[in-house]
Amino acid sequence: SSSMRSSLAGVSGATPTEEMNGAGNLMDFLDEPFPDVGTYEDFHTIDWLREKSRDTDRHRKITSKSKESIWELIKSLLDAWSGWVVMLLIGLLSGTLAGVIDLAVDWMTDLKEGVCLSAFWYSHEQCCWTSNETTFDDRDKCPQWQKWAELMTGHAEGAGAYVLNYFLYILWALLFSFLAVSLVRVFAPYACGSGIPEIKTILSGFIIRGYLGKWTLLIKTVTLVLAVSSGLSLGKEGPLVHVACCCGNLFCSLFSKYSKNEGKRREVLSAAAAAGVSVAFGAPIGGVLFSLEEVSYYFPLKTLWRSFFAALVAAFTLRSINPFGNSRLVLFYVEYHTPWYMAELVPFILLGVFGGLWGTLFIRANIAWCRRRKTTQLGKYPVLEVIAVTGITAVLAYPNPYTRRSTSELISELFNDCGALESSQLCDYINNPNMSRPVDDIPDRPAGPGVYTALWQLALALIFKIVITIFTFGMKIPSGLFIPSMAVGAIAGRIVGIAVEQMAYHHHDWIIFKNWCRPGADCVTPGLYAMVGAAACLGGVTRMTVSLVVIMFELTGGLEYIVPLMAAAVTSKWVADAFGKEGIYESHIQLNGYPYLDVRDEFTHRTLATDVMRPRRNDPPLAVLTQDSTTVEDVETLIKDTDYNGFPVVVSRESERLIGFVQRRDLTLAIKNARQKQDGVVSSSVVYFTEDAPQLPASNPQPLKLRRILNLSPFTVTDHTPMETVVDIFRKLGLRQCLVTRTVSWKQTLSRLSLSPQASPGHHHQEGCLAPHGSDDEPGPRIHHVQLAAEPLHSSDDVNR
Repeated sequence: SSSMRSSLAGVSGATPTEEMNGAGNLMDFLDEPFPDVGTYEDFHTIDWLREKSRDTDRHRKITSKSKESIWELIKSLLDAWSGWVVMLLIGLLSGTLAGVIDLAVDWMTDLKEGVCLSAFWYSHEQCCWTSNETTFDDRDKCPQWQKWAELMTGHAEGAGAYVLNYFLYILWALLFSFLAVSLVRVFAPYACGSGIPEIKTILSGFIIRGYLGKWTLLIKTVTLVLAVSSGLSLGKEGPLVHVACCCGNLFCSLFSKYSKNEGKRREVLSAAAAAGVSVAFGAPIGGVLFSLEEVSYYFPLKTLWRSFFAALVAAFTLRSINPFGNSRLVLFYVEYHTPWYMAELVPFILLGVFGGLWGTLFIRANIAWCRRRKTTQLGKYPVLEVIAVTGITAVLAYPNPYTRRSTSELISELFNDCGALESSQLCDYINNPNMSRPVDDIPDRPAGPGVYTALWQLALALIFKIVITIFTFGMKIPSGLFIPSMAVGAIAGRIVGIAVEQMAYHHHDWIIFKNWCRPGADCVTPGLYAMVGAAACLGGVTRMTVSLVVIMFELTGGLEYIVPLMAAAVTSKWVADAFGKEGIYESHIQLNGYPYLDVRDEFTHRTLATDVMRPRRNDPPLAVLTQDSTTVEDVETLIKDTDYNGFPVVVSRESERLIGFVQRRDLTLAIKNARQKQDGVVSSSVVYFTEDAPQLPASNPQPLKLRRILNLSPFTVTDHTPMETVVDIFRKLGLRQCLVTRTVSWKQTLSRLSLSPQASPGHHHQEGCLAPHGSDDEPGPRIHHVQLAAEPLHSSDDVNR
């Protein structure tokens, strides 16, 4: 009918041209733009549609101007290339920082045990490289490198020297961790932790000011070196993603295209996250996939190409610095010479099961500990906690050679195949040329005493790593989770690999090994098991699959072992998902109360938008503005009395027909600016959202026209839209609010539905969806407000939250 048609036209309230332009000319307020317009407050979510609309308008203006003159054409080309320039700068800076961090960590880790006399800035390895007096058996011993006890007392061996070295090792570790926690606490509280949970939240559209700031970048880089060097059970890989995103944010501020548009800024940050993983592991393709699979919320094709370029530049820069001295990008490069056999899939899948179980155990225990830290007195003493954990770690780690060294070196040794040049305990096999058995049907390598010693030391190291990592992750220092998780898996994998290898040796006549072992060759590669175990444990904790496998084979160069890695990663994910769908990062997001609508969560309630309405009948109605009868004083009172992020604008209180939506922040800024710059605007001035303000008598105060800050094409759905569709719309379009309309005869009614939980105590941000509610027996519509949490709802009672 005609009344229905006119009502719906009133809902959109915009001409076709204006609807195409999103919010009209959003930047043109009060005849001239004013500062901070279109920005968001701290701990609020952004409106992706609004940002996209603004960028489209900006791009349209630049394109139309470029035809006017050569200078405008050059400006448009510079604008188009600015994205690639930003990627180049991110790659260069993050690659350089990663190289510096790697070199500093090597030197400071070795500083706990001794010093190079020829040049104190050399690490142990570099010191003995330059020496001419190293022997084949003791490549890590040379006169230039002296342990602290030898330097101080002149005695290299003996109980006294051991005790002195032990004491100084603990002292250095405590000094490094104390410096790290103090710097974080005083200068940049946001520099603690891994940073990936917060970056996931920021990329989903949340604003945490200062999290990617210059101070955070500087302090995180310095304290990351200190934290890793202190010997704590943590890695530098996760924090390097945070460091790269800080670099991205830094370079965004140089270009107005990114600094003034939060949506575009997040595209750059997605690419920066890829560069971060690229330099952390030397895995450029794995970095791009990690950004796509694990951290990014909105990842258009253009961002994929730019991420690829940023990761490439970052990896190239790191390779130029050559921090590992082996002319490779990666620390864990392996060269295995034996293929894998079908029967080996059984232990690989068992390692996958172990990885899934460890992931579940770690997430639950760590979250329980972090919750305890938040809710008890423990959280008030972050420095003391870090000192205590470092002390315990150092005391327990020093006696065991596998926990004393840096975790990266440990993983490197566990991954290595035992070649002719290896002097490791793990390679202490008995080579007996005069064996009575024929050589062509069995591997000729029974384990020697060194291997058995190494096995029980590794078993102790495994228990130690499993327990201590739970208490380390989440402390007030930069702490990554990739390396400790990989260490747990690599230790377990190496133990399983040696067990299978020895079984194949001692029971070579079993039917399973007869078909398996080729004549004269080794059957089993224990290093491969370590690699598969590392992938399984990392997958169990983070729930990565595709990017994990790519990172692992880029990390190690083991291209033909993709199938074992895939089998372990998938098994690990299935097992871990059986106990809970959330990975460690999602769990920490939930623990911190950040608003994050996870794409993987399912909304199972069969409710409609109209069923989730609050307040009820006796509650005050939804706060709205009228298009031509609200005064400045009314608006200021409404802003003061409510904490909503925006208000619907309707024709009048009687005819609540939707005209558009206005953001709270824009409204506040517009009134403040008008009071300062526009003569005659007083509290009794009428605020107009119409195209033309009517002619008023001279005695009336000057009106305030705010048509330009009105979003004339807000996103709308009907009141019978299922809630799962509404949730899906919020996830996929990144909406901040959505208007749900209902036509009751010729009237239009509204109500409010918010799809964001509170960010954290003290920060209220109720943005969301406007939806109607009115009973059929009432002549007029009633207006209601509802807030729906972003986490999945678990019972019908929760719907009224």
